Amino acid sequence: MSQSDARSQQAVVTDRKITREDLEAKFRALTADVDDRADAARGTAMAVAAAVGAVLVIGVFLLGRGRGRKSTTVVEVRRF
Repeated sequence: MSQSDARSQQAVVTDRKITREDLEAKFRALTADVDDRADAARGTAMAVAAAVGAVLVIGVFLLGRGRGRKSTTVVEVRRF
C-alpha cells in the first residue's frame, strides 16, 4: 500500500459527536448496493428454479410412463 493510499484511508477526526442519524445514513448507503444485487440475483434464481422444476416434472412423467408400459397387466374376461 502506498503512502497516498494510506492517507486517503485515514479517518477524519472532528469534534462533532456521531449521532444515530449519521449511523443510519451510513448503514443505508452500505446496504443499498447489497440490496440491489440481491434483487437482481433473486430474479435469476427464480427463473433457474422454474426451469429445473419443469425439467424435473417432465423427467418424472417420462420415467413413470415407461415403467407403466413395462408392467401393464392384460386382463382377459370370458363368459362361460
